[in-house]
Amino acid sequence: MRIAVVTETFPPEINGVALTVQNVVEHLAALGHEVLLTRPEQPGATAVALPGGVREFRVRGAALPRYPGLRFGWPAGAALRDLWRTQRPDAAYVATEGPLGWSALNVANAFGIPVATGFHTRFDEFVGHYGAGVLTPLAFAWMRRFHNRGQATLVPTRELQRFLEARGFRNVRHLARAVDTRQFHPVQRSEAVRAQWGLAPGQLAVIHVGRIAAEKNLALLARAFHAIQAVRPDARCIVVGDGPALPALRARHPEFLFAGLRRGDDLAAHFASGDLFLFPSLTETFGNVTLEAMASGVATVAFDYGAAREHLRDGHSGAAVPFADEDAFVHAAVELATHDDLRRRCAIAALDTVRGLSQRAVAETLVRILSESVAVLGRVA
Repeated sequence: MRIAVVTETFPPEINGVALTVQNVVEHLAALGHEVLLTRPEQPGATAVALPGGVREFRVRGAALPRYPGLRFGWPAGAALRDLWRTQRPDAAYVATEGPLGWSALNVANAFGIPVATGFHTRFDEFVGHYGAGVLTPLAFAWMRRFHNRGQATLVPTRELQRFLEARGFRNVRHLARAVDTRQFHPVQRSEAVRAQWGLAPGQLAVIHVGRIAAEKNLALLARAFHAIQAVRPDARCIVVGDGPALPALRARHPEFLFAGLRRGDDLAAHFASGDLFLFPSLTETFGNVTLEAMASGVATVAFDYGAAREHLRDGHSGAAVPFADEDAFVHAAVELATHDDLRRRCAIAALDTVRGLSQRAVAETLVRILSESVAVLGRVA
């Protein structure tokens, strides 16, 4: 198939959506499909290498207000019409709901091209963290209108599928997430990295990886770590990532070690060199970092939704605590921090849990959903 992929974010930007779309593009190409990738320009950024079978088309974009480091694409209907007239895709996957995504939906519908949309981000929840909570119902209605214009809305968990179906989203399909278990693996554990953190052998490394932003509930990270420190004074908290809230977090918590933005094998080494991963976010659509921590053989504490609901068995492969129960989160973090044998057993079980998750299988499922959409649209026509 010739598959158009349209996204407002793509590496070298570092966020869950960008990396998920990159994996989809690479594995579609590996399966022998022709991929037409459309995304915004990223001034000053070094483009990532794309595999054979992928052709990239860049359009105008701009920085996302109040969220430095992320961009959105301006409307590009004319450019997409010109491109898809000469290189008509069999189907399209629109990964983001910004102006570029709307343009892609409009052109696909006008041309009769089947399109699946990706539900990656709970924008309706995000607006409340940036002083615009009154817009939450409008944001949700806007998202529903966007996704219902495609032939399928792809979501990473059964939980989210049921949630959206109950609220008027049509043709919601489950598209699982995977993790690169060759890159994220305990073999990446590095005493050199731990030495950079100032840790002696046996000292507890509590790690958090993700964008440093208001919606990530980082006050709970600090609360849980301080509770750990009360019983494990040797513990150190390492924060990996960047984002708009980093300066405030750094000023508020000088006791944290800030390791900055990490990529590739360097990121994998930082994951695997930790002993306990804390993920206090309440706004994830999925939470790729949960799988990356599990694949790295690191015991994990997260709220019981998204990736944790799908893959983290409470008390067996980590701690999946009731949603928004901050006391339970802190208690679970302290339990794993203070019981070394339990923490090690959870780490081994987590590694076994994610071993069979295949990125190739995810791409194959996407192709099957797009093929079904082609068939359905053909019958309607």
